[in-house]
Amino acid sequence: MSGETPVRVEKNGPVTTVILSRPHARNAVDDDTANRLYEAFLAFDNDPQASVAVFWGEGGAFCAGYDLKAATALTQEKPFGDLDIPRNWSGGRGDDIAKGPMGPSRLSLYKPVIAAISGPAVAGGMELALWCDMRVMEESAYMGVYCRRWGVPLVDGGTIRLPRLVGMGRAMDLILTGRKVEADEAQRIGLCERVVANGTARQSAEELAAEIARFPQGCLRADRASALDGFDLPLNEALIREWQNREIFEQEGLAGASRFSGGAGRGGKLEDC
Repeated sequence: MSGETPVRVEKNGPVTTVILSRPHARNAVDDDTANRLYEAFLAFDNDPQASVAVFWGEGGAFCAGYDLKAATALTQEKPFGDLDIPRNWSGGRGDDIAKGPMGPSRLSLYKPVIAAISGPAVAGGMELALWCDMRVMEESAYMGVYCRRWGVPLVDGGTIRLPRLVGMGRAMDLILTGRKVEADEAQRIGLCERVVANGTARQSAEELAAEIARFPQGCLRADRASALDGFDLPLNEALIREWQNREIFEQEGLAGASRFSGGAGRGGKLEDC
């Protein structure tokens, strides 16, 4: 639709909320929207004042996937344009071919992103949710590989991230059947981390983001990176990778230990750390 702004960014201190706003299309993503999402998350990652992002779909839907109406205009010879991944690709930091068909799905950010899910997060929209570090779903929200019925493959990381979250057997169930996964099942199988009341996904995710943003960020990002990098490494290599984080102790840990010695955080009270 002409004149629409499909992606907005709102900031509240260290929390950045990226808003997908194509409600007339259930927040389905076309090429322009994909570019804007990619740019918004790259800008978040490069913003020294930003610590945690929330990804939310406006109008009662997280994202219904790629806009199949827009897809009819793609050329049959090369439908995804210049999105091919070079064989020597080293990862997505925004300085190379990091954009996926849905936008940010190939980016490897330094900072965490929380998906706030209302309504459907299906097909490519599910892949965007899987790209995030955590998922907060409303009670009536749902996911599903709905693109199964249209012959559209998962090309935004879904076949990689889904088995890592829920295990191969459950991933195959969802990938092969394309069935609907409601919030209670999603939480039970590890597809989402929190289920909240309808209409509260954004607020709940932003409160969670603010809580995470309170912690020393160097240590938090180092531990996050070690968990991601070490996931599929042999144990010895993963332990070597984790040990690299010892340098953070000198930067933040010593100061934290000093605060604890001074009485902060006793009895598990995080608010005075």
